[in-house]
Amino acid sequence: MTPHPTLTGSPFGTAPDGTPVHRWRLDSGSGVSADVLTFGGIVSSLRVPAPTGSVDDIVLGLPGMAEYSAPNPYFGALIGRYGNRIAHGEFTLDGETHRVPATDRGQALHGGPAGFHRRVWKGAPAPDSGSDAAALRLELRSADGDMGFPGTLDVQVTYRLDRDGTFAIDYRARTDRATVVNLTNHSYFNLAGAGHGDVLGHTLELDSDAYLPVTAEAIPLGPLAPTAGTPFDFRTARPIGDRIEANDDQLTAAGGYDHCWVLAPVAAQGTLRRAARLADPGSGRRMEVWTTEPGIQVYTGNTLDGSLAGADAKPYERHGAVCLETQHFPDSPNRPEYPSTVLRPGEEYHTRTEFRFPHLTLS
Repeated sequence: MTPHPTLTGSPFGTAPDGTPVHRWRLDSGSGVSADVLTFGGIVSSLRVPAPTGSVDDIVLGLPGMAEYSAPNPYFGALIGRYGNRIAHGEFTLDGETHRVPATDRGQALHGGPAGFHRRVWKGAPAPDSGSDAAALRLELRSADGDMGFPGTLDVQVTYRLDRDGTFAIDYRARTDRATVVNLTNHSYFNLAGAGHGDVLGHTLELDSDAYLPVTAEAIPLGPLAPTAGTPFDFRTARPIGDRIEANDDQLTAAGGYDHCWVLAPVAAQGTLRRAARLADPGSGRRMEVWTTEPGIQVYTGNTLDGSLAGADAKPYERHGAVCLETQHFPDSPNRPEYPSTVLRPGEEYHTRTEFRFPHLTLS
Protein backbone atom coordinates (compact mmCIF):
# COMPACT_ATOMS: atom_id res chain seq x y z
CA MET A 1 0.00 0.00 0.00
CA THR A 2 1.31 3.47 -0.88
CA PRO A 3 2.33 5.49 2.21
CA HIS A 4 0.33 8.58 3.08
CA PRO A 5 1.73 11.91 1.86
CA THR A 6 3.73 13.83 4.45
CA LEU A 7 4.77 17.42 5.18
CA THR A 8 7.90 18.24 7.18
CA GLY A 9 9.67 21.52 7.91
CA SER A 10 13.28 22.43 8.65
CA PRO A 11 15.38 25.62 8.97
CA PHE A 12 16.87 27.04 5.76
CA GLY A 13 18.91 30.03 6.90
CA THR A 14 17.85 33.65 7.18
CA ALA A 15 16.47 36.28 4.83
CA PRO A 16 18.45 39.48 4.10
CA ASP A 17 16.55 41.24 6.92
CA GLY A 18 17.48 38.50 9.40
CA THR A 19 14.11 36.74 9.42
CA PRO A 20 14.40 32.95 9.74
CA VAL A 21 13.50 31.02 6.59
CA HIS A 22 12.11 27.49 6.60
CA ARG A 23 12.00 24.79 3.97
CA TRP A 24 8.90 22.62 3.82
CA ARG A 25 9.05 19.24 2.11
CA LEU A 26 5.89 17.79 0.59
CA ASP A 27 6.23 14.07 -0.11
CA SER A 28 3.55 12.19 -2.04
CA GLY A 29 4.63 8.86 -0.57
CA SER A 30 4.72 7.52 -4.13
CA GLY A 31 7.93 9.00 -5.52
CA VAL A 32 7.18 12.68 -6.12
CA SER A 33 8.36 15.31 -3.63
CA ALA A 34 8.62 19.10 -3.57
CA ASP A 35 10.51 21.60 -1.42
CA VAL A 36 8.98 25.05 -0.80
CA LEU A 37 10.72 27.92 0.99
CA THR A 38 8.96 30.50 3.13
CA PHE A 39 11.25 33.06 1.44
CA GLY A 40 9.43 34.09 -1.71
CA GLY A 41 7.19 31.01 -1.62
CA ILE A 42 9.95 29.50 -3.76
CA VAL A 43 9.59 25.98 -5.17
CA SER A 44 13.25 25.09 -4.72
CA SER A 45 12.92 21.45 -5.79
CA LEU A 46 10.43 19.17 -7.50
CA ARG A 47 11.63 15.58 -7.76
CA VAL A 48 9.76 13.34 -10.19
CA PRO A 49 10.46 9.74 -11.21
CA ALA A 50 11.01 8.83 -14.86
CA PRO A 51 9.28 5.75 -16.33
CA THR A 52 12.51 3.85 -15.61
CA GLY A 53 12.22 4.74 -11.92
CA SER A 54 15.14 7.17 -11.77
CA VAL A 55 14.30 10.36 -9.89
CA ASP A 56 15.52 13.82 -10.90
CA ASP A 57 14.84 17.36 -9.77
CA ILE A 58 12.94 18.94 -12.68
CA VAL A 59 13.01 22.60 -11.54
CA LEU A 60 15.99 24.92 -11.44
CA GLY A 61 17.03 25.76 -7.88
CA LEU A 62 19.91 27.38 -6.04
CA PRO A 63 22.18 25.97 -3.32
CA GLY A 64 21.12 28.14 -0.36
CA MET A 65 19.81 31.43 1.01
CA ALA A 66 22.91 33.36 -0.02
CA GLU A 67 22.16 32.56 -3.66
CA TYR A 68 18.40 33.12 -3.35
CA SER A 69 19.03 36.49 -1.66
CA ALA A 70 21.28 37.61 -4.52
CA PRO A 71 19.84 38.72 -7.88
CA ASN A 72 18.45 35.79 -9.87
CA PRO A 73 15.74 35.36 -12.51
CA TYR A 74 12.90 34.52 -10.07
CA PHE A 75 13.81 30.83 -9.78
CA GLY A 76 10.70 29.03 -8.45
CA ALA A 77 9.27 32.19 -6.91
CA LEU A 78 5.72 33.12 -6.01
CA ILE A 79 5.06 36.30 -8.01
CA GLY A 80 2.87 39.21 -6.91
CA ARG A 81 1.19 41.56 -6.43
CA TYR A 82 1.13 41.61 -10.22
CA GLY A 83 2.90 38.98 -12.32
CA ASN A 84 4.35 40.01 -15.68
CA ARG A 85 4.53 43.65 -16.79
CA ILE A 86 2.64 46.89 -16.31
CA ALA A 87 3.52 49.48 -18.95
CA HIS A 88 5.67 52.31 -17.59
CA GLY A 89 4.87 51.09 -14.07
CA GLU A 90 1.64 53.05 -14.09
CA PHE A 91 -2.10 52.33 -14.08
CA THR A 92 -5.29 54.17 -13.24
CA LEU A 93 -8.01 52.60 -11.10
CA ASP A 94 -11.27 54.37 -10.20
CA GLY A 95 -9.81 57.65 -11.39
CA GLU A 96 -6.63 57.46 -9.32
CA THR A 97 -3.20 56.86 -10.85
CA HIS A 98 -0.85 54.41 -9.12
CA ARG A 99 2.86 53.92 -9.81
CA VAL A 100 4.92 50.76 -9.38
CA PRO A 101 8.74 50.88 -9.61
CA ALA A 102 9.79 50.31 -13.22
CA THR A 103 12.77 47.95 -13.25
CA ASP A 104 12.60 46.21 -16.64
CA ARG A 105 13.27 48.43 -19.65
CA GLY A 106 11.09 51.14 -18.13
CA GLN A 107 8.26 48.76 -17.21
CA ALA A 108 7.11 47.33 -13.87
CA LEU A 109 7.89 43.62 -13.70
CA HIS A 110 6.54 40.96 -11.30
CA GLY A 111 5.24 43.36 -8.66
CA GLY A 112 8.34 45.52 -8.35
CA PRO A 113 11.82 44.93 -6.90
CA ALA A 114 10.44 44.10 -3.44
CA GLY A 115 7.52 42.03 -4.70
CA PHE A 116 6.19 38.88 -3.08
CA HIS A 117 9.22 36.94 -4.33
CA ARG A 118 11.37 38.84 -1.77
CA ARG A 119 9.10 38.42 1.25
CA VAL A 120 9.16 35.86 4.03
CA TRP A 121 5.76 34.20 4.16
CA LYS A 122 4.15 32.60 7.20
CA GLY A 123 4.06 28.85 6.58
CA ALA A 124 2.06 26.11 8.29
CA PRO A 125 0.35 22.82 7.39
CA ALA A 126 -2.94 23.47 5.62
CA PRO A 127 -5.71 22.43 8.03
CA ASP A 128 -7.85 20.75 5.36
CA SER A 129 -5.20 18.62 3.64
CA GLY A 130 -6.70 15.24 4.58
CA SER A 131 -4.82 11.96 4.34
CA ASP A 132 -4.47 11.82 0.55
CA ALA A 133 -2.33 14.96 0.16
CA ALA A 134 0.42 16.93 1.84
CA ALA A 135 -0.45 20.62 1.89
CA LEU A 136 1.43 23.76 2.93
CA ARG A 137 -0.36 27.06 3.46
CA LEU A 138 1.60 30.30 3.05
CA GLU A 139 0.17 33.62 4.20
CA LEU A 140 1.24 37.21 3.63
CA ARG A 141 -0.24 40.64 4.33
CA SER A 142 0.73 43.25 1.75
CA ALA A 143 0.11 46.75 3.14
CA ASP A 144 -1.76 49.54 1.40
CA GLY A 145 0.76 51.27 -0.87
CA ASP A 146 3.13 48.29 -0.98
CA MET A 147 5.22 48.78 -4.17
CA GLY A 148 2.66 51.45 -5.11
CA PHE A 149 -0.38 49.13 -5.17
CA PRO A 150 -3.53 50.31 -3.40
CA GLY A 151 -5.29 48.40 -0.64
CA THR A 152 -4.18 46.06 2.11
CA LEU A 153 -4.09 42.63 0.49
CA ASP A 154 -4.30 39.41 2.51
CA VAL A 155 -2.88 36.55 0.46
CA GLN A 156 -3.10 32.82 1.07
CA VAL A 157 -1.31 30.35 -1.19
CA THR A 158 -1.60 26.59 -0.71
CA TYR A 159 0.85 24.14 -2.23
CA ARG A 160 -0.62 20.64 -2.37
CA LEU A 161 0.92 17.33 -3.44
CA ASP A 162 -1.33 14.28 -3.60
CA ARG A 163 -0.41 10.61 -3.64
CA ASP A 164 -0.87 10.47 -7.44
CA GLY A 165 1.94 13.02 -7.78
CA THR A 166 -0.16 16.02 -8.84
CA PHE A 167 1.39 19.27 -7.58
CA ALA A 168 -1.25 21.99 -7.22
CA ILE A 169 -1.11 25.66 -6.26
CA ASP A 170 -4.19 27.48 -4.97
CA TYR A 171 -4.04 31.27 -4.78
CA ARG A 172 -6.52 33.30 -2.71
CA ALA A 173 -6.60 36.99 -1.80
CA ARG A 174 -8.87 39.63 -0.28
CA THR A 175 -8.51 43.39 -0.17
CA ASP A 176 -9.94 46.33 1.78
CA ARG A 177 -9.66 48.67 -1.21
CA ALA A 178 -9.90 48.21 -4.96
CA THR A 179 -6.61 46.93 -6.35
CA VAL A 180 -5.16 44.75 -9.11
CA VAL A 181 -3.91 41.20 -8.54
CA ASN A 182 -2.20 38.69 -10.82
CA LEU A 183 -0.40 35.90 -8.95
CA THR A 184 1.70 33.14 -10.51
CA ASN A 185 4.64 30.83 -9.92
CA HIS A 186 7.93 31.26 -11.80
CA SER A 187 9.36 27.74 -11.77
CA TYR A 188 11.85 26.82 -14.50
CA PHE A 189 11.23 23.28 -15.80
CA ASN A 190 13.66 20.84 -17.36
CA LEU A 191 12.11 17.37 -17.45
CA ALA A 192 15.51 15.79 -18.09
CA GLY A 193 16.68 17.20 -14.77
CA ALA A 194 17.95 20.60 -13.67
CA GLY A 195 21.29 21.34 -15.32
CA HIS A 196 20.93 18.49 -17.82
CA GLY A 197 21.36 20.52 -20.98
CA ASP A 198 18.77 22.64 -22.75
CA VAL A 199 15.06 22.05 -23.34
CA LEU A 200 15.06 22.69 -27.08
CA GLY A 201 14.35 18.99 -27.67
CA HIS A 202 11.40 18.96 -25.26
CA THR A 203 8.08 18.87 -27.09
CA LEU A 204 5.47 21.45 -26.16
CA GLU A 205 1.77 21.56 -26.92
CA LEU A 206 -0.40 24.55 -25.97
CA ASP A 207 -4.19 24.58 -25.87
CA SER A 208 -4.26 27.92 -27.63
CA ASP A 209 -4.59 29.32 -31.13
CA ALA A 210 -3.66 32.94 -30.31
CA TYR A 211 -0.95 34.86 -28.50
CA LEU A 212 -0.04 38.44 -27.59
CA PRO A 213 2.70 40.01 -29.73
CA VAL A 214 4.75 42.52 -27.74
CA THR A 215 6.93 45.57 -28.15
CA ALA A 216 10.70 45.44 -27.67
CA GLU A 217 9.95 46.23 -24.01
CA ALA A 218 7.67 43.15 -23.75
CA ILE A 219 4.43 45.15 -23.48
CA PRO A 220 1.50 43.79 -25.55
CA LEU A 221 0.86 45.60 -28.79
CA GLY A 222 -2.84 45.10 -28.12
CA PRO A 223 -4.94 42.66 -30.14
CA LEU A 224 -4.56 38.90 -30.02
CA ALA A 225 -2.75 37.38 -32.99
CA PRO A 226 -3.50 33.93 -34.44
CA THR A 227 -0.62 31.47 -34.18
CA ALA A 228 -1.47 29.56 -37.36
CA GLY A 229 1.37 29.75 -39.87
CA THR A 230 3.80 31.28 -37.35
CA PRO A 231 6.59 29.94 -35.09
CA PHE A 232 4.10 30.43 -32.22
CA ASP A 233 1.84 27.61 -33.35
CA PHE A 234 2.01 24.88 -30.71
CA ARG A 235 -1.50 23.53 -31.26
CA THR A 236 0.14 20.18 -31.91
CA ALA A 237 3.21 19.00 -30.03
CA ARG A 238 6.55 19.94 -31.53
CA PRO A 239 10.07 20.57 -30.22
CA ILE A 240 10.55 23.92 -28.50
CA GLY A 241 13.67 24.48 -30.58
CA ASP A 242 11.99 23.65 -33.87
CA ARG A 243 11.50 27.29 -34.88
CA ILE A 244 12.95 29.25 -31.96
CA GLU A 245 15.56 30.82 -34.27
CA ALA A 246 13.14 31.58 -37.09
CA ASN A 247 13.38 34.92 -38.85
CA ASP A 248 10.62 36.51 -36.80
CA ASP A 249 10.81 39.94 -35.17
CA GLN A 250 9.06 38.70 -32.03
CA LEU A 251 11.56 35.90 -31.48
CA THR A 252 14.58 38.01 -32.38
CA ALA A 253 13.68 40.77 -29.90
CA ALA A 254 13.17 38.32 -27.01
CA GLY A 255 15.98 35.92 -27.90
CA GLY A 256 13.41 33.12 -27.94
CA TYR A 257 9.91 32.73 -26.56
CA ASP A 258 8.74 35.10 -23.82
CA HIS A 259 5.09 35.58 -24.69
CA CYS A 260 1.60 35.08 -23.33
CA TRP A 261 -0.63 32.56 -25.09
CA VAL A 262 -4.38 33.04 -24.83
CA LEU A 263 -6.08 29.87 -23.62
CA ALA A 264 -9.32 28.46 -24.96
CA PRO A 265 -12.33 29.91 -23.09
CA VAL A 266 -14.22 27.87 -20.51
CA ALA A 267 -17.95 27.61 -19.90
CA ALA A 268 -17.73 28.87 -16.32
CA GLN A 269 -15.15 31.02 -14.55
CA GLY A 270 -12.97 29.01 -12.21
CA THR A 271 -13.09 25.84 -14.31
CA LEU A 272 -9.82 23.95 -14.69
CA ARG A 273 -8.71 23.38 -18.24
CA ARG A 274 -5.55 22.03 -19.76
CA ALA A 275 -3.12 24.73 -20.86
CA ALA A 276 0.05 22.90 -21.83
CA ARG A 277 1.70 19.54 -22.32
CA LEU A 278 5.48 19.24 -22.02
CA ALA A 279 7.49 16.08 -22.70
CA ASP A 280 11.13 15.07 -22.68
CA PRO A 281 11.76 12.24 -25.16
CA GLY A 282 15.04 11.31 -23.47
CA SER A 283 13.79 10.69 -19.92
CA GLY A 284 10.21 9.83 -20.84
CA ARG A 285 8.84 12.35 -18.35
CA ARG A 286 5.66 14.16 -19.30
CA MET A 287 3.93 17.06 -17.59
CA GLU A 288 0.53 18.65 -18.09
CA VAL A 289 -0.39 22.12 -16.84
CA TRP A 290 -4.03 22.70 -15.90
CA THR A 291 -5.33 26.07 -14.78
CA THR A 292 -8.30 28.36 -14.19
CA GLU A 293 -6.34 31.30 -15.61
CA PRO A 294 -6.97 32.78 -19.10
CA GLY A 295 -3.34 32.84 -20.22
CA ILE A 296 0.05 31.16 -19.96
CA GLN A 297 3.39 32.93 -20.33
CA VAL A 298 5.99 30.70 -21.97
CA TYR A 299 9.58 31.75 -21.32
CA THR A 300 12.44 29.66 -22.68
CA GLY A 301 15.25 30.80 -20.39
CA ASN A 302 16.62 33.15 -23.02
CA THR A 303 18.91 35.06 -20.64
CA LEU A 304 20.34 32.11 -18.72
CA ASP A 305 24.08 32.20 -19.34
CA GLY A 306 25.72 29.56 -17.16
CA SER A 307 26.57 31.99 -14.35
CA LEU A 308 24.08 30.31 -11.97
CA ALA A 309 24.04 26.68 -10.90
CA GLY A 310 22.34 24.33 -8.51
CA ALA A 311 23.74 22.56 -5.46
CA ASP A 312 25.44 20.02 -7.77
CA ALA A 313 27.32 22.87 -9.51
CA LYS A 314 25.82 22.07 -12.92
CA PRO A 315 25.47 25.44 -14.69
CA TYR A 316 22.16 26.65 -16.06
CA GLU A 317 22.86 27.46 -19.69
CA ARG A 318 20.76 29.39 -22.20
CA HIS A 319 17.43 27.66 -22.88
CA GLY A 320 18.21 25.32 -19.97
CA ALA A 321 14.58 25.37 -18.85
CA VAL A 322 11.12 26.59 -19.78
CA CYS A 323 8.72 28.57 -17.59
CA LEU A 324 4.99 27.92 -17.93
CA GLU A 325 3.46 30.77 -15.93
CA THR A 326 -0.33 30.59 -15.69
CA GLN A 327 -1.75 34.09 -15.30
CA HIS A 328 -3.89 36.94 -16.56
CA PHE A 329 -2.53 38.94 -19.46
CA PRO A 330 0.36 41.41 -19.09
CA ASP A 331 -0.58 45.07 -18.71
CA SER A 332 -4.24 44.19 -18.08
CA PRO A 333 -4.70 47.15 -15.67
CA ASN A 334 -4.23 49.41 -18.71
CA ARG A 335 -6.21 47.25 -21.14
CA PRO A 336 -9.99 47.29 -20.51
CA GLU A 337 -10.45 44.84 -23.41
CA TYR A 338 -8.47 42.15 -21.53
CA PRO A 339 -9.95 39.98 -18.74
CA SER A 340 -10.03 42.16 -15.62
CA THR A 341 -7.47 41.83 -12.82
CA VAL A 342 -9.35 44.21 -10.51
CA LEU A 343 -10.20 42.93 -7.02
CA ARG A 344 -12.64 44.86 -4.85
CA PRO A 345 -13.60 44.66 -1.17
CA GLY A 346 -16.01 41.80 -0.50
CA GLU A 347 -14.66 39.75 -3.42
CA GLU A 348 -12.21 36.84 -3.24
CA TYR A 349 -9.44 36.32 -5.75
CA HIS A 350 -9.08 32.57 -6.33
CA THR A 351 -7.15 30.75 -9.02
CA ARG A 352 -5.71 27.24 -9.20
CA THR A 353 -2.97 25.62 -11.27
CA GLU A 354 -2.05 21.93 -11.32
CA PHE A 355 1.07 20.22 -12.60
CA ARG A 356 0.23 16.62 -13.50
CA PHE A 357 2.61 13.85 -14.56
CA PRO A 358 0.68 11.39 -16.74
CA HIS A 359 3.69 9.11 -17.29
CA LEU A 360 3.53 8.00 -13.65
CA THR A 361 1.87 4.65 -12.99
CA LEU A 362 1.30 4.78 -9.28
CA SER A 363 -0.46 2.14 -7.24
